[in-house]
Amino acid sequence: MMVFLYIVLSVIFAAAVYAFLVAPGRMPRESDALWRARYAHRGLHSADQSVPENSLVAFRRAVEEGYGIELDVTITADDQIAVFHDDTLARACGVDRDIRDCTWTELQACRLFGTDQRIPLLGDVLALADGRVPLIVELKSTKRYRALCERTARLLDEYPGLCCVESFDPRVVRWFYLHRPAMVRGQLAAGFRSYTSTPWYQSLPMSALLTNVLARPHFVAYRHQDARRKIGLRLFKLLGGRLAAWTVRSPEDERRCRRLFGTVIFEYYKPQ
Repeated sequence: MMVFLYIVLSVIFAAAVYAFLVAPGRMPRESDALWRARYAHRGLHSADQSVPENSLVAFRRAVEEGYGIELDVTITADDQIAVFHDDTLARACGVDRDIRDCTWTELQACRLFGTDQRIPLLGDVLALADGRVPLIVELKSTKRYRALCERTARLLDEYPGLCCVESFDPRVVRWFYLHRPAMVRGQLAAGFRSYTSTPWYQSLPMSALLTNVLARPHFVAYRHQDARRKIGLRLFKLLGGRLAAWTVRSPEDERRCRRLFGTVIFEYYKPQ
């Protein structure tokens, strides 16, 4: 009998500890409208990149269609906040350089995927959206993450509409927890096997949401293909957190995501 009681108490204690580790921050009440939107991944771009991802034309299309926008930001060598996904310019611009080593003047010579579109600044995108649609701003991981956070936060402070931030890097999410506690913040994550270039001792706690204890994210954006049988996601939601699915590419996938997720980050189709 004593052994059984010990096992039961141990399970309860372990569950309580896990709940404490993955628990969300307290969601600002006025942010409810963030979860009624659907978010165009890197803008409403096209699969063939004739309308390039993270371009002003893709963002304009999303605004005109009434979709929220998900976009990526990084910091240049001269402290400008550029809207760009990759670490290097190779895939999008055919230039073998790290974007973080380039100045803004140098980046203006680049074109996105062979089109006439240039890499925009975050300020340009904020002016274009002008509060008409909500934004999810993903901050890329960088050694200069503090500078990236500081400058991004200053720009978002002036945005007249709804916006939130997210990152795969728990240090970024923690920065906003400490310095912009009222700004909605999210932890990007995926299943353990999806972290192909991350050491296991980092990918394991991130996939299990254990880094939540450092930053208390208000929402988790999770790779929807990895979300099945994820107890941590369901516990996070039960404790009051919000869930967003990335990246959804069909109406069928969106319907499946509705069972767990509150909203979707989509591309290559138009949600109803």
